[in-house]
Amino acid sequence: MSSQSKDWILHSVIFSLKHEKGSEAESQFLEDGKRILTSIPTVVNFQVYKQTSVKNDYDHGFAMEFANQADYDAYNEHPLHVQFVNERWVTEVEKFLEIDYAK
Repeated sequence: MSSQSKDWILHSVIFSLKHEKGSEAESQFLEDGKRILTSIPTVVNFQVYKQTSVKNDYDHGFAMEFANQADYDAYNEHPLHVQFVNERWVTEVEKFLEIDYAK
């Protein structure tokens, strides 16, 4: 994507949930995560992934882009993000690995 600035950030997290695989609770978490986090104005190109590599034992991934650090900071501090982390992420995620990329 040539339109990305040098300040662009790809924020990604791979994770496993406490919920049973294929359960309604698992689907609801993924759907709610997408709905809530994409409503934050600075989030661009939000994606939900199923992790398929046999080289690690995580199950899912969220990835999103930010135009710059200020947009990323605004996301991190946004009340919807803080609420999602405190009310859902902390209680429903078994383990995770967060990775942020820049160009």
